[in-house]
Amino acid sequence: MRALLTLAIGALLSWQAQAAPKQPNILLIVADDLGYSDIQPFGGEIHTPSLQALADQGARLTNFYAGPTCSVTRSMLMSGVDSHQAGLGTMAEGMQPEQKGKPGYEGYLNFRVASIAELLGSAGYDTYMTGKWHLGGGQGQTPASRGFQQSFILVQGGASHVDLSEMFPGYAARYLDNGKPAQMPEQFFSSDLFTDRMLGYLKRGEGDGKPFFAYLAYTAPHWPLQAPDAYRDKYKGQYDKGYEAIRQARLTRMQALGLLAPGTTANVPMRAALPTWEELTPAQRQEQARTMEIYAAMVDNLDHNIGRVLDYLQRTGELDNTFILFMSDNGAEGTTPKGLEIADWVSANFDNRLQNMGRKGSYLTQGPQWGQVSATPNPYFKGFTARGGINVPAIVRYPKVVKPGAINTQLFHAMDLMPSVLELAGAQYPATFADRTLLPLQGRSMLSGLAAPHARQERELGWELYGRRSLRKGDWSIQMQAPPYGSGQWELYDLAQDPTAQHDLAARYPRKTRELAADWQRYAQDNGVVDAPVRYKYTYENCLYDHCVK
Repeated sequence: MRALLTLAIGALLSWQAQAAPKQPNILLIVADDLGYSDIQPFGGEIHTPSLQALADQGARLTNFYAGPTCSVTRSMLMSGVDSHQAGLGTMAEGMQPEQKGKPGYEGYLNFRVASIAELLGSAGYDTYMTGKWHLGGGQGQTPASRGFQQSFILVQGGASHVDLSEMFPGYAARYLDNGKPAQMPEQFFSSDLFTDRMLGYLKRGEGDGKPFFAYLAYTAPHWPLQAPDAYRDKYKGQYDKGYEAIRQARLTRMQALGLLAPGTTANVPMRAALPTWEELTPAQRQEQARTMEIYAAMVDNLDHNIGRVLDYLQRTGELDNTFILFMSDNGAEGTTPKGLEIADWVSANFDNRLQNMGRKGSYLTQGPQWGQVSATPNPYFKGFTARGGINVPAIVRYPKVVKPGAINTQLFHAMDLMPSVLELAGAQYPATFADRTLLPLQGRSMLSGLAAPHARQERELGWELYGRRSLRKGDWSIQMQAPPYGSGQWELYDLAQDPTAQHDLAARYPRKTRELAADWQRYAQDNGVVDAPVRYKYTYENCLYDHCVK
């Protein structure tokens, strides 16, 4: 009798284990400095079939917001908390004397927050990361100390994609393999290498019965622009028509896809301040076209590598049980070596002749005119709190919630990833973790919004970086940017009627302007924003050859 009872209990437990739904896997894919309209699902001409398939099987998120720069966004993705609280109130590289030592300005993901990997690891997940970290490289600050069981990372914000050469003077690439200095292969390309390592982690985890959280943080297409040999000439001649022709073609496709209303025009605030395509010399046009060819090649290769991961999930039967979020970390990059204050160093140390562009030993940046094209239809680009800096391309695939081919207009934010994955995992956000008190979660779960792609949502979100400010509240938006990039006063936009923010309504609606300005002040106070004078050129001096907006 006892033997029969034991057998019955064992069979019941086995049935319950099989019947219990498996926690979903989580795959976060982040591109670095990818523009809003660069990829096919968002109207781009760059060949990105893997991302197109992801969008066809999932949803394009047209109102997904990040921070204006990379580490700022990454701190919010990892924590679910505003960057001014999570430790990246500004980029560590741009920390000003007034901000040093202040809470939220530690320059790394601080210990008042827990990372997604820490919390999901506690919930029974395998946790993997490859790619760019940019959230601290000191003792206890790297992924190996912040919950990732396996990690292969670039510590800082950027590097050559093909070797260990410096991105800035004295800023040599630093790679870590599970927290220890990595042994790098003699030949590599960053996107290929990060994908290889992630696939290795996923394969080793097969059969352990655990779901995974995989964070694949590519450094493409961040400068310096470089591409593998097989891709470098794929787009030859495609950009010879220049900035305006490419921008208009993208606008036409975005309208045909239903991403923009018919008749929507692009907001190009720097148009009059920089040379047009026709005003460039023939040699300059050649250089500019080649630069964008290399950029497109990097994005194409990025898509190829994303496809490798999706193919793996399909082969292993895990694709439909994986919540996938693809996004860019901020708007397109518009800087040049002159704006980065390294023009002489680049000239002395790199070979940027036409035949070497995009190869090892070259150093290219996209520049402000192509940066504005990548941001189409939004104004400005990375480093700005205008939409071109913070409204990023994003795609979600998860068949249990998301209808295939949806265009989702809900207002989402990078902070929303943390509560979303905790809900999927059936886990709670704790008040304390590892004997430390955590800041309250600020993001919202995306799941209800993903199920209702066009539902009205009244939500308030604020931004600040480098003294630039903005706030969105429902369809209303205010921003303040110093001249020549703004009036230096609060500007008001009705994004329902003016989605590309071309018509300042502050004078017409002073009461609404004051309301939103007060909301921003409350946001700044609640999050500990520390003002500091601007003492640097990055994003404040944008140059195309000898013409500068500054």
